[in-house]
Amino acid sequence: MNYLNKLERKFGRYAIPNLSKWLVICYGIGYMLFYTERFTQLPILELLMLNPALVLKGQVWRLFTWVLMPPSYSNLLFYVIMLMLYYQLGNSLERAWGTFRYNAYIFGGIIFTTVGVMAGFFILNALGIQEAYLMGYAVSTYYINLSIFLAFALCYPDMQLMLYFIIPIKIKWLAVLYAVLVGVSFVQNQWAGRIVILMSLMNFLIFFFSTRDYRRVSPSEIKRKRDFRAQTAPPKMRRGADGMYKHKCAVCGRTDLDDPTLEFRFCSKCAGNMEYCQEHLFTHEHRTS
Repeated sequence: MNYLNKLERKFGRYAIPNLSKWLVICYGIGYMLFYTERFTQLPILELLMLNPALVLKGQVWRLFTWVLMPPSYSNLLFYVIMLMLYYQLGNSLERAWGTFRYNAYIFGGIIFTTVGVMAGFFILNALGIQEAYLMGYAVSTYYINLSIFLAFALCYPDMQLMLYFIIPIKIKWLAVLYAVLVGVSFVQNQWAGRIVILMSLMNFLIFFFSTRDYRRVSPSEIKRKRDFRAQTAPPKMRRGADGMYKHKCAVCGRTDLDDPTLEFRFCSKCAGNMEYCQEHLFTHEHRTS
């Protein structure tokens, strides 16, 4: 995309290499805080979550520290496996896209989430919807991970993963399953949760729609393909007085049955698929209808 090329030329030197490693470190810190909170009964994570009401009261660190909020994985082994998976997927995307574009994708998701939550709070609060104050509880790194997974599945749809280390399955089918689950969650959630889901995955939605080729569904492209198929299609057998023929001159009416050595051509200046023998190809009057 042109705007990304311009940004990369201007700010590419500031991109963070191996960004997935730093994400994994943040996730690890967040999970350790999660266990610390469970043992000490101290509200540590509540001090980090993106709570718009408290941000407006001066707790601006919440605009950044919510990245430490771990997804709700209660099983430590499962959490470690997921960290390893997302680390590998993120590194693969960084190698495929380049460091700057991968940085733009990840930080874009973080910025969209932060801006969306803050804007959603103002809108819902202005409408008198009390759930605006619960919006921060729906924000975590889960959707950052999901956006990495979906982007990888879009780039490498036929790659196989071993589900539960036993069942081979193409990653595109897992992505479809995740998309369905997210859609169900979007419908079942209240407006606060819907805003969080939509804005957290906005980076993937932009990436998805910007990589589509819309020319192939445009009316002009469809007409061009239809005309091309009609012009290049092999001639159909037609029935004449002497049997089945393929070619017939629109002037003299001779067919390939009358003289197998005759050559026939279509005229590009005549309306319709008008076919002429070699004697009348350059001497006939062009038809406009």
